[in-house]
Amino acid sequence: MSQDRDLAVAILAAGLGTRMKSKLAKVLHQAGGRTLIEHVASTAAKLTAPERIFVVVGHQADAVRDVVRAAPGLSGVQFIHQTEQLGTGHAILVGRQQLQGAAKSLLVLYGDGPLLGEATLRGLLDQHSQNQAAVTLLTAKLENPFGYGRIVRDAQGKLVEIVEEKACTPSQREIKEINPGIYVFETAKLFAHIDELKTDNPAKEYYLTDMAAVLRRAGLGVETRFAPDAHELLGINTRAELAAMDREFRDRKAQALMLAGVTIYRPETCVIDSAVEIGPDTVIGPSVALYGNTRIGSNCVIKPFSTLRDTAIADNVTVLESCWMEKSRVESGASIGPYSRLRPGSEVCEGAHVGNFVELKKTRLGRGSKASHLTYLGDATVGDDVNIGAGTITCNYDGVNKNQTVIEPHSFVGTNSSLVAPVTVGEGAYIAAGSVITQDVPAGALGIGRGVQENKEGWVARRREKNEGKRQKAKDKRQK
Repeated sequence: MSQDRDLAVAILAAGLGTRMKSKLAKVLHQAGGRTLIEHVASTAAKLTAPERIFVVVGHQADAVRDVVRAAPGLSGVQFIHQTEQLGTGHAILVGRQQLQGAAKSLLVLYGDGPLLGEATLRGLLDQHSQNQAAVTLLTAKLENPFGYGRIVRDAQGKLVEIVEEKACTPSQREIKEINPGIYVFETAKLFAHIDELKTDNPAKEYYLTDMAAVLRRAGLGVETRFAPDAHELLGINTRAELAAMDREFRDRKAQALMLAGVTIYRPETCVIDSAVEIGPDTVIGPSVALYGNTRIGSNCVIKPFSTLRDTAIADNVTVLESCWMEKSRVESGASIGPYSRLRPGSEVCEGAHVGNFVELKKTRLGRGSKASHLTYLGDATVGDDVNIGAGTITCNYDGVNKNQTVIEPHSFVGTNSSLVAPVTVGEGAYIAAGSVITQDVPAGALGIGRGVQENKEGWVARRREKNEGKRQKAKDKRQK
């Protein structure tokens, strides 16, 4: 991937997006598992270094900054704060100090256009460089151009001006060629003339689209490049459009994975984020959700209705139906489920088994160990080849602190045991079923923590006789 040292990118992302009917800034809504601004900034980072990418922020500026800075490969991105949103031209004006010396060329993008691809932008940049124009902009034709600025050309087909939807005359509204707002400027010429922008339009804003007419009047080159795929230029304005965009990203992801050797049954029912990675010959069942930075190896099986978020799965792992995992790790040959939950910080080692209705939290389950039924292991370290009986609980929380349980290798924990942390079960030790263990159990020992059983002969008959007497007295009282 080559980067252009003579290119800076300005991404306009200051607006709220009123048509979204949301208190959340539009660019912070997600499609395909990433915010809209992350999609656009990541594409920009394929063209130039992050340090030459400038995001213009306004509404919820701190949140937008945090999202961009946390995204992979975007830590060097810079920000311009547009305190008052007075139009796209104003967004560039307030960034003059940072932008005018950043690079020879300035590419302007919108933060709500996540489909725009690297190839389309490189074609625009190449044409701009070849023609040595003051500005080159993408155009496209839409059957329904509502909401977009129209491209007005002269008799020779040269661009005369761009007219925003609000300012269009009835005849201009019939024009199908639109301006999606993607420009590349010669930076010096842009800032030499940007002060000529006026607010004589219905919105009383500074339109960057007016720069085409400004530069043309100055006798400078204004070029257009027709986008081969108009769909790629579409932005997001409503929740319905956001849902359609999300569906498209996920369809693309599923198709790419299947072409790379992954089997996905009923891909239209699966939710797979853009950053997810899956190895060949893995089988994904219907209604599986894979979020965030989840990584799944080769020859795995993920059964229906399971959800994985930011989880690493090694090769040859089976995840049975209806499991939930977050920020956990599962090593080769392990099996999970059905109905298992791995909470953040859990690790299931090679060949281990987590079974029905078992929950792990910040727990390491060692190689070949198994917790097959109805168990909670929290803040625990379980060694290799350990059997955890059904109904076992590590009592890790004392009301103030989370305490550790250590179960050393080759141990056996009997059914329905409670291990009151902090406690250690030594190597090869046994815990008798039904025990409450409050003290360390030495290696090789049998730990028993049961109450003394007492059998009272004849108790059931005496209880029945007593209860029958009470019922008869109550009946006699009602009859008086």
